[in-house]
Amino acid sequence: MSKLWQKNNKVSELVEKFTIGNDQAMDMYLAPYDVLGSIAHTTMLAEVGLLTAAEQIAIKKALVAIYEKIQAGTFSLAPGVEDIHSQVEILLTEALGDAGKKIHSARSRNDQVLVDIKLFLRAEIISLTESVHSFFKVLQAKSEAHKNDLLPGYTHLQLAMPSSFGLWLGAYAESLVDDITVLQAAYKVVNKNPLGSAAGYGSSFPINRMRTTELLGFESLNYNVVYAQMGRGKAERITAMAMANIADTLSKLSMDASLFMNQNFGFIQFPEELTTGSSIMPHKKNPDVFELIRSYCNRIKALPNEIMMMTTNLPSGYHRDLQLLKEHLFPTFTELKNCLEMASLMIQNMEVKKDILEDPKYQYLFSVEEVNKLVLTGMPFRDAYKQVGASIEAGKFTYSTALAHTHEGSIGNIGTAIIGEKMKAVLAEMGYEKVTQRIAELLNT
Repeated sequence: MSKLWQKNNKVSELVEKFTIGNDQAMDMYLAPYDVLGSIAHTTMLAEVGLLTAAEQIAIKKALVAIYEKIQAGTFSLAPGVEDIHSQVEILLTEALGDAGKKIHSARSRNDQVLVDIKLFLRAEIISLTESVHSFFKVLQAKSEAHKNDLLPGYTHLQLAMPSSFGLWLGAYAESLVDDITVLQAAYKVVNKNPLGSAAGYGSSFPINRMRTTELLGFESLNYNVVYAQMGRGKAERITAMAMANIADTLSKLSMDASLFMNQNFGFIQFPEELTTGSSIMPHKKNPDVFELIRSYCNRIKALPNEIMMMTTNLPSGYHRDLQLLKEHLFPTFTELKNCLEMASLMIQNMEVKKDILEDPKYQYLFSVEEVNKLVLTGMPFRDAYKQVGASIEAGKFTYSTALAHTHEGSIGNIGTAIIGEKMKAVLAEMGYEKVTQRIAELLNT
């Protein structure tokens, strides 16, 4: 089957196979967004006189029908079709004749794939934000439920000071607030319209780029057409870094949970159906879910560097290297959302051990508390530190497990509600409602 860019020459089958690569599979991720971009583009073409009103109505009706097939899971790229852009144009031409051939006016595959990727990333960021928020609420609920259950705190993996399950889980909840803040920044970079930049140098057609920006619900344009093309790879890298931050939070939590499940710690446990056993050791309850989350997330943390290296030393303008950015980035959204879902399942069903710090082996966790008590009587801190240190060395250390931490963010004041308000404020700035409304309007026939 001939390609949209092909003239009269025949391309080597080896070259064709190599250059197309996995694009067909990757373009299925972009399929609904390619149709949305085409609806916006052809609406604008009709408004500037490059399509008749009748052609635009017929094209939009056909495009909406294709979109519905994609959403229903009954759409596919035909064998030999190079990409989603080609498939859509072929279907329109078969259905509408010459009108189908007109949709590429004032457009290049370069800005088509750019707008597809921007729309895809935007939708996935919205979906990922919802997944993160769901997990955040699980962490907050569990944190509040166990705020009075004490837990050893560690530095250098050595006993340090008293903590609590509420403080531990609340830390990861607040970490997600910062992660969403970075994801919001990625959203702002992604939510700019590159359509109309064509091959990277604009068009002599009298197109209206602000109109397609409005139709697709973008916040603004990528104004400079050269930069619109330069943004390919940059938007992906920034989004990957935002995902890597979330992955880092999940990976660290998973490492903690794996340690705390260990029999030498014995702080938490899970129902048997959420753990796995051993083929020869009948006592085993392995934290396979957390171990896999840790591994998936550590791999995601490598993604920004991979994208950075793939775009290193590329000059301005389009290069085929950029095609390969799709292969690892696109599936990562599903992987990360799966990890969030599984982490939610585990934390919701986590059981904590009560009265852990009553065990005398944790007595030195309270050494700072005893120092502070002496300071409160008027003793200088360094003298109090030496006195308690000497009692520990002499084997005469005495302590109380009673705690009186009152400042913001401490054991006695973990700030669940305040952290919840911080998350709410970040989410409110995302402005997803406009996007949802514009896409609904675009598909309305």
